[in-house]
Amino acid sequence: MAKSYEKAGVNLEAGYEVVRRIKQHVSSTERKGSMGNIGSFGGMFDLSCLNIKEPVLVSGTDGVGPKLKIAFAMDKHDTIGIDAVAMCVNDVLAQGAEPLIFLDYVALGHNVPEKVEAIVAGVADGCRQAGCALIGGETAEMPGMYSDDEYDIAGFTTGVVEKSKLIDGSRVSVGDVLVGIASSGVHSNGFSLVRKIVERKGFGYRQRVGDCDEEFEAAYGDATLGEVLLTPTRIYVKPVLDVIHQCDVHGVCHVTGGGFDENIPRALREGQGLEIQEGSWEILPVFRMLEKWGKVPHREMFNIFNMGIGMVVILSAAEAEKAIAILAQHGEKATVIGKVTGDPGVKIV
Repeated sequence: MAKSYEKAGVNLEAGYEVVRRIKQHVSSTERKGSMGNIGSFGGMFDLSCLNIKEPVLVSGTDGVGPKLKIAFAMDKHDTIGIDAVAMCVNDVLAQGAEPLIFLDYVALGHNVPEKVEAIVAGVADGCRQAGCALIGGETAEMPGMYSDDEYDIAGFTTGVVEKSKLIDGSRVSVGDVLVGIASSGVHSNGFSLVRKIVERKGFGYRQRVGDCDEEFEAAYGDATLGEVLLTPTRIYVKPVLDVIHQCDVHGVCHVTGGGFDENIPRALREGQGLEIQEGSWEILPVFRMLEKWGKVPHREMFNIFNMGIGMVVILSAAEAEKAIAILAQHGEKATVIGKVTGDPGVKIV
């Protein structure tokens, strides 16, 4: 069937096989409110089944960016979907919203069903971690737009929060403390610089980190550089929602592109600033490695990367210990990393 289309480079049968392969992954993400089956023209969710009096919907969309280039080099595609989910759900979480639904979009030069299944399996894994339903998506084969072995992925999520519990930073006060939650690594930001650093050093992503630089062998053992850099973005939804439910949270920040300087002030009120105490958390070896290899000024690293802190919760000093204990119950490593001040800007001491 559709021989003319196949001659143009689009394999419809491969598309049908992808749908068959991913059904099990999609069904594993079902949650209360999920409606319909994969293959419908639109994804559906029954908002009425949630006990929310004044629901506010919070939506977010994002992609994975140049981190994909490392997945191509490693021919490793089973975690990149987690990144796509994380970048979206962690954003809506910053408003206090619980992610409900997720949709993905995969565009590729040549449809290899096994590869697409691995990508979507990662998306499903991320959705399960976030507690949201994968209700739809699109796989688009575009020969000529992408090379045969490359693809792009983007995601979209919608979450909900009770209007009275919306977190918008309006209640942040001078003297509030910042509880920083550990990241898993570089996450999905700063990879344009990461790739440039690696290329300038002449390293290969399949090389052992210790073979690239013995200083970091103890930290990463037999892991390759590509494996370290492809560590999936941490998803903070369930632990942070638990903190929000049990504590009086004034602000939440997802530390993404732009690092500390660009992101944490977004959770503050006008005229407020931050004082960050360096040394109050572990700066992961991967950041020391990139700083050394790229000869990046130390202060500038905080304006590019998450530096080991992926999410920040802002609340009163009196509640910090309780929040940290709740996060610890979820297996999250957290600590007080600074405070809100009356001086605009980010000061790292």
